[in-house]
Amino acid sequence: MHRSRLAGFIIDCKTDNLEQAAQFWSAALGYELRPKNEEPSPLYRCMQTDELGLHVEVQTVQHDSRVHLDIETDDIEAEAQRLEALGARRVEKVHTWIVMEAPTGQRFCIVRPQNKNFAATANQWK
Repeated sequence: MHRSRLAGFIIDCKTDNLEQAAQFWSAALGYELRPKNEEPSPLYRCMQTDELGLHVEVQTVQHDSRVHLDIETDDIEAEAQRLEALGARRVEKVHTWIVMEAPTGQRFCIVRPQNKNFAATANQWK
């Protein structure tokens, strides 16, 4: 048995100015950015969305700009297998997460738990 749930949305930006992109999306969505000195990497800017229970971030990428979602799980391999049984396919493993592609072409990632309420709000799968 494992658990999973929607972790949040990642705004992939092919840009040389992450700060400008993050400021735009922060203003557009109405969420403050986490202080820059609290970011784990210069490639990401996270929004403060605790009341949503979702992780929303802007990141610098080399591919075309797009939005993707993350599914958080306590067992990445089991979740990948569950989603493959539904028709998704693995694209690549990156660090601790797996990039997947839905049967309809959208890319998404399977990641470790991101939300402090994960255990209480995640779906349970057998």
